[in-house]
Amino acid sequence: MAHRARWHTASERYGVPGIDGGEYAQQIDKVYLPTAVREHVETYDRIIGDREPFLWKWFHNLSDEFALSSIAPDAMDAAREQKTLLTILVTTLDDLAEKDGATATFQRARRELFEAIETDDRDRTDADSDVLAFVEELWTAIDSRLRNAPRYDEFADVFEYDLRQTVNAMDYSRVLNDNATMANRTEAERFDAYNMAMFPYADVDLMHSPTFQIRELGALRSLLCELQQMARIGNWLTTWERELAEGDFSSGITVCALRRGVIQPAELQNAGEETVERLVQRIRSHGIESEFVRDWQIRNKAVRKSTGKLRSVDAGAIIDGLEAVMNHHLASDGYK
Repeated sequence: MAHRARWHTASERYGVPGIDGGEYAQQIDKVYLPTAVREHVETYDRIIGDREPFLWKWFHNLSDEFALSSIAPDAMDAAREQKTLLTILVTTLDDLAEKDGATATFQRARRELFEAIETDDRDRTDADSDVLAFVEELWTAIDSRLRNAPRYDEFADVFEYDLRQTVNAMDYSRVLNDNATMANRTEAERFDAYNMAMFPYADVDLMHSPTFQIRELGALRSLLCELQQMARIGNWLTTWERELAEGDFSSGITVCALRRGVIQPAELQNAGEETVERLVQRIRSHGIESEFVRDWQIRNKAVRKSTGKLRSVDAGAIIDGLEAVMNHHLASDGYK
């Protein structure tokens, strides 16, 4: 992958010294994935195959950083496995939403996943049956494990809602990629941030959290709103170039460039490698990346002032974890 040459420049650009990309990649390569996760990764590679194996190990290694402190110690491994499986599911749907010619499969998979009300049959004949079978298999694995969680019944409805929001974020990206003139930063921040699945991950943790006080759920979700935007910024900073080359311009950085006229929607249509590189250099030259770094830093300071309403969860630890996530995002630049 061409982006891997940017290992050292990434840390310098974003002001995070001391990140050695080569050593970091070797560290992630040694991460052990549970058997159930490996089996579904192998199926993903066979059916979809759009992502590097690095991604699954990267997430599995990192997920404890932003896990809720209220998880029962003996449930940590189960919660982490469930969240990694959930990540594979979310990523699969995201790949379908952004892939040319896969709209029918995405729509069908989304509808079947949530047993939504059918509106028409126009997307049925073109759906990829292998992909649909994989999504069903993966969801069955996730659902069966979650049902064994001590507080599953208490949070199942919230989890399903939050997962819908995550999938809707992918649909937003799909529609945006087909309608570049609708791009705006407000919607990118409001809707695309749910793609990070911070809420479903937290729900999984809550299902395994015997001491969490339900009266604090609103305060926790308010905090998660800010944290998922911070997580999204970190993701945008290290994936926007790859996504642009793949014809996906839903990243907040690209959206910002579109709104300011730095690049034009017409330039994004069927752009070749040389055109993409010119667009990348043009976006970089306008300092848009640095603006998002500053935005992340401002949010980080502000969110630390809003932790007083949580007692049964260590809010400070979650925020510290998001700082670690940001560093991991930068260290993984070019691999995700």
